[in-house]
Amino acid sequence: MENELTFRPLKEEDYETICKWWKQWEWPVIPKEMLPNNGKGGFIVEKNNMPIVSGFLYLTNSTGALFEWVVSNPEYKEEDRKEAIELLINNVEQTCKNIGVKYIFSIGRNKRLMETHKKLGWSVDKKPSYEIIKNL
Repeated sequence: MENELTFRPLKEEDYETICKWWKQWEWPVIPKEMLPNNGKGGFIVEKNNMPIVSGFLYLTNSTGALFEWVVSNPEYKEEDRKEAIELLINNVEQTCKNIGVKYIFSIGRNKRLMETHKKLGWSVDKKPSYEIIKNL
């Protein structure tokens, strides 16, 4: 089925693509060992094998999960970009439900991404937050 958005788990080779996107958006590149399943613990949405948006899902020893590092392809300018982001979030939610996760937590600062989360029923704190990381 051509021209359809598809959702799939990340593969080893996706990490290079995602690093490129982080650099293009002027984000820090997250080392593989800091990502779930060494950079393969997440999902990507594509159209005709063109990657559009991805995110990583950290599973925990609780009924909560962390959905993080959501990043999109800055070169993808098609009108279904927003639909691709919604597809990613909705499918991550369904994946979590299927494995018994009851809560998903995410950190964000991109206004459009936060609006998309709100539209999909997520609670968005009105006060800004910051990622706090220490390299050991």
